[in-house]
Amino acid sequence: MARYQSEFTQFLTELKNEKPHLEAEQQAGRALLWDKEPLSVEDQCRAKAAKLKQRAYVYSND
Repeated sequence: MARYQSEFTQFLTELKNEKPHLEAEQQAGRALLWDKEPLSVEDQCRAKAAKLKQRAYVYSND
């Protein structure tokens, strides 16, 4: 019995067969932009001290 595959699934299967290194490149890109080490306690304190307090109504000229 043949199993149904949508056009999109077929496209992805063909793409992965043509470029087997594609998934590794995607994971490397994710690691570069999103997977970061957590900040140390000192860095967290420094970032908190550097924040400026926002006024209650930011559009006022006061």
